[in-house]
Amino acid sequence: MKSVYNKSDLLEIIARLDKISTGSERQWGTMGPAQMLAHCTEALKIPAGESKPPRLFLGRIIGSAIKNIALSEKPFRKNSPTDPSFVIKEEKDVNQEREKLKYLLEKFHQAGIEKCSDHPHTFFGKLTPEEWGVLGYKHLDHHLRQFGC
Repeated sequence: MKSVYNKSDLLEIIARLDKISTGSERQWGTMGPAQMLAHCTEALKIPAGESKPPRLFLGRIIGSAIKNIALSEKPFRKNSPTDPSFVIKEEKDVNQEREKLKYLLEKFHQAGIEKCSDHPHTFFGKLTPEEWGVLGYKHLDHHLRQFGC
């Protein structure tokens, strides 16, 4: 299973991030490329220990039942729901947002499994560091596919 903790998987994601530009066209959803990059940064802040958002009510009810599906080999489906606190509405600069995300990805990767936050995912609840690594990869892959990268 691919993970942002694996160096080769991280390098693949970074190379794909470098293809995102202001002209990248989304295949689905409503975010522009810079908003998507900012959204991914916000999500990665949880396992990196930089953010501790509360659990969603619906996640408390069904999150653990769906967690295994999210962590499977199957890619996330198009237009999957997101935590409203991770929806980026304001316009952003794509180059600045790409660099912020790449910086946080490198920092998270270098810190390693030992430094992964134990704060629960807003929907799925408690995740192991290994699960955070897989989920991080799948989330980024989902949004990069959203923009054809």
